[in-house]
Amino acid sequence: MIDSQRRTLLGRALATALLPAAWPALAADVWPSRPIRWVLPYQAGTGPDITARLLANAVSPLLGQAIIVDNKGGAGGNIGARLAAKAAPDGYTWVYSAAPMAANMGMYKDPGYDALKDFRHVMRLTSSDIVLIVPVDSATPTLAELTARMRAAPGQLNYASGGVGTPSHLGVELLLSAQHVQATHVPYKGASELVNAVLGKQVSFGMPIFGVAYPQIQVGKLKAIAIAGAQRNPLLPDVPTLAELGVRGVDLTSWGGISVPAATPDPIVARVSAAFEKALQQPGLRAQLEANGGNVRPSASAQEYIQDFVKEIAFTEAMMKATKLVPL
Repeated sequence: MIDSQRRTLLGRALATALLPAAWPALAADVWPSRPIRWVLPYQAGTGPDITARLLANAVSPLLGQAIIVDNKGGAGGNIGARLAAKAAPDGYTWVYSAAPMAANMGMYKDPGYDALKDFRHVMRLTSSDIVLIVPVDSATPTLAELTARMRAAPGQLNYASGGVGTPSHLGVELLLSAQHVQATHVPYKGASELVNAVLGKQVSFGMPIFGVAYPQIQVGKLKAIAIAGAQRNPLLPDVPTLAELGVRGVDLTSWGGISVPAATPDPIVARVSAAFEKALQQPGLRAQLEANGGNVRPSASAQEYIQDFVKEIAFTEAMMKATKLVPL
């Protein structure tokens, strides 16, 4: 009789655990029990790629599972974002979300996802400056000379970007608009290819994320003309900001963080957030990220990170109107 009662109680307990309302708690209890895929919507060797790999190495021991960074670059980050948006909301697929994910809401007629509806934005992790670069032996080694050349020959100089809608694209278009000059856009598949194009003199200039260009600037193969941010970068203290050079309204930074599919349960999201918050407290990790040109700027809350997306969407719409860009 006692065994029968125990079997009945056990059966009821299992049935309760299988009810939809119990799934989040059950999932959090066993999660993670296998490796996690972190979709990186950009090419290997880019600033986000380096950042994600440093973070993955730090967070993996805290969660007790491997975190595999999966590069899915292309279409300005849309390919990887679409993949993550359609993934199972079980905590085993993350996406490195960044400013282009928000910008693409305006840059593309149909990016294949909704940046505000298809994801839970967990937290901002880092930000990065944008830097205006030319070949070290460029005939236009200053902003004044570059601007004069573009004004004298409208559209004849080419600039590289890491893809349509990326900060490297939007930044140059804002600069061109502010200076009332023209140049021809040549989109590449990522910031690394952008930097290589400038190094190889396939284009005249570009505005990549700081961390990707900095190693080549450091060894004297690229020249940094200006920082497109509110302050000078501490790694290049002698390089002025665009504002210092008289260019107003081109105050840009690129930010990145972690997001998951929209229906991911609260307990799992909370564990992901806690793991990253703990990792970012490690002095060694912070030093690595900053040496790569990043600024460690975790958001105070998920809501604050969501506001980054809202502001970037609005900024992109205003920029497209000002520069007469039309969605692809």
